[in-house]
Amino acid sequence: MQSEFKIAYYLPSKTVTNEDLVREFGGWTAKEIEKNTGICQRHCAADREIASDCAVKAAQQLFQKYDTDKSSIDFLIFVTQSQDYSAPTTACLIQNRLGLSSHIGAFDINLGCTGFMYALSVVKGLLATNTFKNILILTSETLTKYIHPKDKSAKAIFGDAGAAILVSNKCTIGNFEYGTDGSGGEMMIRQNGAFRFPFTQVRGLDYEDQYGNTLNDDYFKMKGTNVFLFTLKTVPSLIQNILNKNNQSLQDIDLFIFHQANGFLLEHLRKKIGIPPEKFFVYLKNVGNTVSSTIPIALKEAMRQQKIKKGSKVLLAAFGVGLSWGGTIIEI
Repeated sequence: MQSEFKIAYYLPSKTVTNEDLVREFGGWTAKEIEKNTGICQRHCAADREIASDCAVKAAQQLFQKYDTDKSSIDFLIFVTQSQDYSAPTTACLIQNRLGLSSHIGAFDINLGCTGFMYALSVVKGLLATNTFKNILILTSETLTKYIHPKDKSAKAIFGDAGAAILVSNKCTIGNFEYGTDGSGGEMMIRQNGAFRFPFTQVRGLDYEDQYGNTLNDDYFKMKGTNVFLFTLKTVPSLIQNILNKNNQSLQDIDLFIFHQANGFLLEHLRKKIGIPPEKFFVYLKNVGNTVSSTIPIALKEAMRQQKIKKGSKVLLAAFGVGLSWGGTIIEI
């Protein structure tokens, strides 16, 4: 099926299976990990492979698959919290690496789980000016590099990936709903290493949480229980607000694709909101939670599996680090 949303994604070759985690940590089984996360394996970037590398590879796959004329791309947006440098913006470097025109705009969006939704809303605004026709969104994160080697909970959930989404002025993108609660910023955080707590002034010490995970302020940390409760509280109203803003009902939507955070959590959300199983698409079993790339990857797989047909209305919703949440409805 051809769609005005052209999508490709890249997964690093290294994989970590549930069996690998059992051998490393013990105390659980591969089946238990799958039951609690919905994940069987996740991909991890190579030692010298960073987020921009994954994004570039995803874009190259997109160009090849869709025989894309790179000169037709008017704008580039890169979504990541794993930039190459503090400056310059990584999107500028990617423009050069991909051989895109120097007559385009390019910038980064520094956001995690909801990053793709923010990028899509910016794209809608740019396309509405009638100045641009084709905008390339790249999403990529290599979060596994920031997880403590002994943080077994986070290692069981997150994987690395890059995705490329080419959005044209023929795409139908609905109205957006957003939310932000910075008071919950510590629920998912890598505290040390930036300007508030630079490594030149402070380094973290290992400590163990109540679940036996080793944590350290130099690494990414997530308060899983708090995140779970935040999501169950926030997402149902997010979905209703998206529907209201687009004058749609739950029954009008052909497919729901949420941020692929955790299979156990997604099933709770599906039941709480009342979404029929056949209208709820989940794709994280073999890739894990890839942060800003989860929705593009799931959207691509839903197209590949023909879960989406011409004229389908797809509700997209994301939630997570920030705390932030947002979503919209697109028509394929």
